[in-house]
Amino acid sequence: MTTTQTIAEPTKLEILEHPFIQEVIRQIRAEDSYGFYRNWTDELILKPFIVSREAKRKISVDGDVEPNTKGRIQLFYRAIAAQVEKETGLLSQVVIDLSHEGFGWALVFSGRLLLVARTLRDAQRFGFDSFEKLAAEGEKLTKSGIDLAKRYPDIGGL
Repeated sequence: MTTTQTIAEPTKLEILEHPFIQEVIRQIRAEDSYGFYRNWTDELILKPFIVSREAKRKISVDGDVEPNTKGRIQLFYRAIAAQVEKETGLLSQVVIDLSHEGFGWALVFSGRLLLVARTLRDAQRFGFDSFEKLAAEGEKLTKSGIDLAKRYPDIGGL
């Protein structure tokens, strides 16, 4: 007798409860000093992070990176830093170095320890295909940062 298990895809509500997604939402709400997003749903707040492949192709990389896009990049990496900080207790910071052409670096560090270093290309097209991919990428980078912080706590704690 065989048993067949089906693994259900997470629903949109379930994925919005993912710890990384919740941290991105906390970061966005923390930046909202005037209460603009107070009555917005979590899904609506995160909508700018979701950019389909077709939509990405339509975004020109010839112009400057829009301030809203720079802000989303900053918030994404701040959420990673906050998750690392919660898990390890080490104060983590983010530096985004981005040229007007959309090339640069995103760095998350603690003390003298570089936890996450990502090259940014075509930042004008920053976004994810789905909430699941946003959560997966954030979780992957967070986990690698936490692993480094735990491996070298003496360097990260300085």
